[in-house]
Amino acid sequence: MRIAYIATSQIPSMKANSIQVMKVCQALKQNGNSVHLYVPGERQYSWHELKTMYGIREEFPITWISASRIGKGIGFILRSILNGKKSQCEVIYTRAIWAAYIGLLMNIPIIFEVHDLPGGKIGSRLFLGYLRSQKKKLTVMITRALKEKIEKRFQIKFTDKDSIVAPDGVDLDRYVKLPDAAECRKRLGFEEQVTAVYTGGFYPGRGVDLLFKLAIAFPQVQFIWIGGEKDSIAYWNDQIQQFRVTNIKMTGFVPNKDLPIYQGAADILLMPFGKKISVSGGGNTADICSPMKMFEYMAANRAILSSDIPVLREVLNETNAAFYIAEDLEDLKRQFSLLLEDQVRRNALAHKAAEDVKNFEWKTRMNRIMQVFKG
Repeated sequence: MRIAYIATSQIPSMKANSIQVMKVCQALKQNGNSVHLYVPGERQYSWHELKTMYGIREEFPITWISASRIGKGIGFILRSILNGKKSQCEVIYTRAIWAAYIGLLMNIPIIFEVHDLPGGKIGSRLFLGYLRSQKKKLTVMITRALKEKIEKRFQIKFTDKDSIVAPDGVDLDRYVKLPDAAECRKRLGFEEQVTAVYTGGFYPGRGVDLLFKLAIAFPQVQFIWIGGEKDSIAYWNDQIQQFRVTNIKMTGFVPNKDLPIYQGAADILLMPFGKKISVSGGGNTADICSPMKMFEYMAANRAILSSDIPVLREVLNETNAAFYIAEDLEDLKRQFSLLLEDQVRRNALAHKAAEDVKNFEWKTRMNRIMQVFKG
């Protein structure tokens, strides 16, 4: 199919929504679709830059359209829709409610991927108008928990024909030939010792404060933090120096292309989400999130230690991950210690996660979505 993807994400960017958009577009093309991405901006970027940052191989047309913040970027949305219509797109794929709503008004079929409840009065009204439209559309929700919240809030009931629950995914082929942990550490220049790795943002609710205390409690373990923003990195560098912590290494941003080997350097991969999880755009997603790093961790074939928040149980369970009580430092230390002492268990959890994640490949995800849309 000819697909116009309209995204309000900045491309390129280190933010998760930007990475997710690019992964979706690549998977759509890999499945034989023609996809054209429209994003706000003026500068054109080379595919060499984009492939490195996003860890993708496929090229597809990207059009950067200058957009003002005035009017929530409606000018950008309208220009993108008109461009898509001019190129004879058969469907608009988007995460932006304005694009979904206006696209339906212009009689263009819509696939609307929802990652959060709509915010504010205008967002809620637009979403309700979108839901009530009888024109061809498909609503994609990243978790069952999000679907249930939308149904409850808007007093509706989705059907299998007009909706699908599709968690985020992973490019499995990037993890197939991942070396063992010792070899990954050697290639990256890390010390050869038991290692725990965290990848992702340092936003509130990501549990980095707990990881700092965990590192102090386990000085014999090497902790590697991958990612973070400049201000956050500077703050934690100050903390590391102030408390004379010697077993935390922060790499800063790592291009997505290189992320597998960094995750592969771990004996234990850490996912310490709190009861409230902030994202780059603000808000709390703890009840409804589908973190991409969860699937990356699973594909890395390493033991995962995760906070026990209900939505993660849609994918994880006691056979493929270890859990601790969210925001409970003492339980985190207890469960971490148990994993450290039991390599057999770590291996069993890792292998089961690597097997289970085969159901969450990006190509498989996007094929399912398009099959439901086509009916």
